[in-house]
Amino acid sequence: MKYIVLVGDGMVDRPLEELGGKTPLEAAKTPNMNFIAEKGRVGMTNMIPSRMAPASDVANLSILGYSPRKYYSGRGPLEAANMGIELKDDEVAFRCNLITVSGAKLVDYSAGHIANKEAASLIKELNAKLATDNVRFYAGISYRHLCVIKCKDKEEAKALSKLKCTPPHDIIGKNMERFLPKKGQGVDLVLKLMQDSKDVLAGHEVNNVRIDLKENPANMIWLWGQGTRPFMPRFSERFKVEGSIISAVDLIKGIGKIIGLKVIDVPGATGYYDTNYAGKAEYAVASLKDRDFVFVHVEAPDEAGHNGDLREKIRAIENFDKFVVGSVLEYFKSAGQDFRILVLSDHATPISIRTHSRDYVCFAMYGTDIEQDEWMYFNEKEARSSKFRVDKGHELMEFFIR
Repeated sequence: MKYIVLVGDGMVDRPLEELGGKTPLEAAKTPNMNFIAEKGRVGMTNMIPSRMAPASDVANLSILGYSPRKYYSGRGPLEAANMGIELKDDEVAFRCNLITVSGAKLVDYSAGHIANKEAASLIKELNAKLATDNVRFYAGISYRHLCVIKCKDKEEAKALSKLKCTPPHDIIGKNMERFLPKKGQGVDLVLKLMQDSKDVLAGHEVNNVRIDLKENPANMIWLWGQGTRPFMPRFSERFKVEGSIISAVDLIKGIGKIIGLKVIDVPGATGYYDTNYAGKAEYAVASLKDRDFVFVHVEAPDEAGHNGDLREKIRAIENFDKFVVGSVLEYFKSAGQDFRILVLSDHATPISIRTHSRDYVCFAMYGTDIEQDEWMYFNEKEARSSKFRVDKGHELMEFFIR
């Protein structure tokens, strides 16, 4: 049996007046996801446990069958795992965004989706000016980087990991002072690093060029999503299948590495609107020749949701349907082997609020031994009509595979 999970990050949304009361998923042309819904089963699930933030790390742990309540230790350590950073017990990894601020307002959580080369130059400068024996910056992709802080011992690291930090994509256009950490272990150091980064980045050549080009400068860092080294059992031990994972995002690839999935890098996979959709499907299918499970993650719908860009969100959903879901379906139609496909979103990223929400997400599964139900389309409205519910999202993978 071959198993494939296709995730359109942030694809689920809420009804919009400009779409006549439809969601972007309802308005988009999605013949392939509709085929899966029509020939298989449609349902709703909750990937976010109560009192936990509706974040991508929490949601994707749930999709992969790992209870966030039991295994979640922060976003930063998951990204560190993919970057080859081996955290010690007394170290805490923070996600470090390059952001754009104007006065006290956070204007852009991604510094205009800064290019990798430009970003690497800025991270190098931050290391030259702000790094110490206990603080180090690591360059990632685009605006997504890491800051690792060494504490005096394991207990201090645990306390620092509990500092209340807010994701920058949650406060676009707001006064950021209200959302800075206020108290707790290490708060003074974290605030100082963020404040000092303004001076380091202000006059850098990269930002001068970006301003000349009327692009948002990366004029500050924002630290958040911190945590200590995670411990999780291997996916193959839990579900008795060897698998792979495909994503442009360090977070997702880091989860994959930790649980023993083979991380596959796809040329042209950017984590943005211009990602290589077709390439992800091609590499996913190829991976099934020697492994029985593959998890494919596409970030673009989520980015469009954060940007409040309805047109791009619909386009991203349609590209996901055509080039990823469609290509995988086409392969299995002629492969002559047993298979199961699960398509879903990890969380909702509604255009109306431009951030993640706790909404239940729709899913559809199709393939060998999956019973067909009465629903015809893959969208929020159809799924809400279904009686198929999985209230604890981390239990869906068990159902799908077993």
